[in-house]
Amino acid sequence: MQKNFLVLFFKKELLFMLTFSFRTLDRIGVEARTTIEAASEADAIATLKRHGLILLGPDRGGRFDLRALLATEIGGARLSASERADFTREMASMLEAGLDLERSLRFAGEIASSARMRRIIERLRDQVRDGASLAKALTAEAASFPQLYVGLVRAGEESGTLASTLENLADLLEKSRSLRSSIMASLTYPALLLIAAVGAIFFLLTNVLPEFVPIFAENGVKLPASTRILLAIGHGCAVGWPYALAVALMSGVAVRLLLRRPGSRLWFDGVLLRIPIAGGLMREALAARFTRTLGALLTNGVALVPALAIVQVVIGNCAAAAAIAGATEAARRGRGLARGLEAARLLPIRTIHLLRLGEETGQLGAMALRAAAIHEERTRLGVEKLVALLVPVITVAMGAAIGFIVASLLLAMLGLNAIAH
Repeated sequence: MQKNFLVLFFKKELLFMLTFSFRTLDRIGVEARTTIEAASEADAIATLKRHGLILLGPDRGGRFDLRALLATEIGGARLSASERADFTREMASMLEAGLDLERSLRFAGEIASSARMRRIIERLRDQVRDGASLAKALTAEAASFPQLYVGLVRAGEESGTLASTLENLADLLEKSRSLRSSIMASLTYPALLLIAAVGAIFFLLTNVLPEFVPIFAENGVKLPASTRILLAIGHGCAVGWPYALAVALMSGVAVRLLLRRPGSRLWFDGVLLRIPIAGGLMREALAARFTRTLGALLTNGVALVPALAIVQVVIGNCAAAAAIAGATEAARRGRGLARGLEAARLLPIRTIHLLRLGEETGQLGAMALRAAAIHEERTRLGVEKLVALLVPVITVAMGAAIGFIVASLLLAMLGLNAIAH
């Protein structure tokens, strides 16, 4: 009887075992998909940790996830980059002041700037209250907290330095926000100027010029070639803009689908980084992000090879990720990080020299953060120079286009005046 009971018990335990898939890093920084059977996700994560694996996040195996897609593309119930930075700074300040994690989360939820942010923090607090670590709770909110964030928090919890880790993470997020805000603010005026220029030209071609056509036709005026060309363009814009919009939308969708293919995305990202002027600016911004992220990971106790693997995942450019993968392999073989990055010829030479100096002095993390400050400043100055160039170019082009339209109309009016005399 007891034997039958044990058999039924073990059958029940096996029946309720679940399968979980995660993206993990091993001790030497190799990324892999790890599948494990456990009674719960918490047990699965605990087993992975016992085997020395670093958890990057859940693995969906390429399956289509509508909820994740909507959260990514439309916004959904997730924190913005600014809200994430504010939350991190508040948590760091409260933990430094001596509050425990649960009370810190409760206070952060009470001062949240929106109901959506409050709900997310409350879910984090509920999981922490039930015994989960903060990193485990953040993993359940993957739409709001990326892998880099979760990885740093996990490292801080395991080393007992969560408060200082969040402080460093807040610095990272705020630097990134500051750089992004500076770039957006600088590009706002040229963008508005370009929209105004295109709108004015479209209005002239589709509403002003056609008003003169009946007058010219009634008087038998032979229109100059420039006027006829502009009238044809204006007619095409007035009649064909819905079709052009549809083609543009379909082309955008097609390009987006094409860029989901690894080979196409790798080629496209590489081309972007080699565009004259703009490509150099992109490389500066990419170097700033790379060094800031790498420095934050290294100074928070993450080893070099796993840190490079995490940076490769979050860098956001496939060509740069491939270069980092090559540098990771070089670092794993003992040839050094700087030499591997230099061979790729994607990052500015200044980045290579500073990282090589950091390797030689044993202060790679600190030198990476110094390099990040330099590249962030150079990116900001580069954007300002680009804007200083774009504004007069757009203004001159707008004036030339409107002048050409007015001149073409005046030529036609002179023909009408000649007939009247």
